[in-house]
Amino acid sequence: MRLWLISFTQNGAALCAHLQNGLTALGHRCAGYAVARHASAAGLLPLETSAQEWAGRVFSQADALIFVGAAGIAVRSIAPWLRDKFTDPAVVVVDDQGYFSISLLSGHVGGANALAVEVAGLIGAQPVISTATDGAGLFAVDRWAARNGLYLSDRVAAKRVSAALLDDEPVGFVSDFPIQGELPYGFCADTAVRVGVCVSLDETRRPFDCTLSIVPRVLALGVGCRRGIAPETLEERLQAALESYSISFRGIAEVCTIDLKREEHGLLEFCRRHRLPLRVFSARELAQAEGRFTPSAFVSSITGVDNVCERAAVLGSGGKLVVTKQSGDGVTLALAVRDWSVTF
Repeated sequence: MRLWLISFTQNGAALCAHLQNGLTALGHRCAGYAVARHASAAGLLPLETSAQEWAGRVFSQADALIFVGAAGIAVRSIAPWLRDKFTDPAVVVVDDQGYFSISLLSGHVGGANALAVEVAGLIGAQPVISTATDGAGLFAVDRWAARNGLYLSDRVAAKRVSAALLDDEPVGFVSDFPIQGELPYGFCADTAVRVGVCVSLDETRRPFDCTLSIVPRVLALGVGCRRGIAPETLEERLQAALESYSISFRGIAEVCTIDLKREEHGLLEFCRRHRLPLRVFSARELAQAEGRFTPSAFVSSITGVDNVCERAAVLGSGGKLVVTKQSGDGVTLALAVRDWSVTF
């Protein structure tokens, strides 16, 4: 995680430096700050603005903020920058004596609960977790989704799932993917209930009156395109294919193509816009993909392999095609899904 730490007293600065070193050793990327008069002695960066201005500057960059000081300072510092629990970074507060490590914000999705426990372990503090499902010992669906890289489609539905669990109301759970392990307490494999969770690549599927759709990122998008293709054209062709097959864009984990297209501007821009990694394969690698593919003599004459999009999707996912070759406007695309299961 990308962590920013801040402290305000001499004792707090020493504790902040200790945390920075410990968290860095655990693999986090840390930047520790202290008010100017204590920064140098603790080996921290000097705070040259107000705490609120500092928080605003790092809020969109950070995975988490750690305040070593009073919770009130943390609350006032982050208040102007808050949006929602699905986008805000985790915020943890540690008193400057190191007694308590408090998960203040984004406990589940942002990971503040886990970070508070990690911080507590480094300094021998008591972790303080106040999220209701944790306090009741119940399954937190948003935390589970965040930990497994899954997309939650509906924030209101996520709250209703948690509320139903807290009220001891049965919550349904259905999945288009295999399920490994026992369903958590409070969930049932029954659609005759009011509230439920649906794990599917079809974000529009609604088996319950109140359905929380969870989309796993398990698709590889294979792309072939002519030179100079516009990113908007890629988006339009992809959207048409996704709608035709009832597949959510949120299920795409990566874009795959032939190495001849590694510098294709439109493809790179498409990946940048949608924060998707681009993975390339040589013609030889593509030719070794297993399966039946849609051949093209023209593509073979240009690239040295009879199909790019389907083969790239299969190689990228290591799975099977769910959308075969779609062509139009100088674009070919296909989608393949990797072998995946819901695991508890």
